[in-house]
Amino acid sequence: MPFEWDDRTEGAPAKTGAFSFAEGSDPAVQVTLWPHRSLPRRGFAAFILITFGMLMVPLLALLGTLALWGLLPFLLGALGLMWYFLERSYKDGTLTEVLRLWSDRAELVRTNPRGPQQSWEANPHWVRVGIRKTGGPVEYYLTLSGGGREVELGAFLSPEERADLHDRLAMALARL
Repeated sequence: MPFEWDDRTEGAPAKTGAFSFAEGSDPAVQVTLWPHRSLPRRGFAAFILITFGMLMVPLLALLGTLALWGLLPFLLGALGLMWYFLERSYKDGTLTEVLRLWSDRAELVRTNPRGPQQSWEANPHWVRVGIRKTGGPVEYYLTLSGGGREVELGAFLSPEERADLHDRLAMALARL
């Protein structure tokens, strides 16, 4: 699952008293979300090599002809575009969302690959976790509302992962 759940509300806190953002303690719950990466770097290299080999097979019949030089730039251009768009996909995969919950503060920080970092905070007592099974931009659209705003959470996750995250967040907010 492309999220990491760190829940410290199970046992007694290291410091006595309630978890508190004001006193500088670690969050009671921290969830880190990231997009699923279906093609690891090693697979990327293999894919580029196999694609190069398959693009060169038709050129074997054209060795020694002028047509080879007419087709070669287009085939290499296609390979270069494939490389560029896969690299761009890896860059887009650096997107992360980190949700931290204390007893007196909820904070969501989204780090975009291209663009500014976005943040949202609210009092966890007033935060509500919502999920729309249909009618949202994605199936099982997960939102957090509080502090006068509604923000989406984990739009890049699968519907099953968003439903699981909704249940976990609802229980964690109820415990806080």
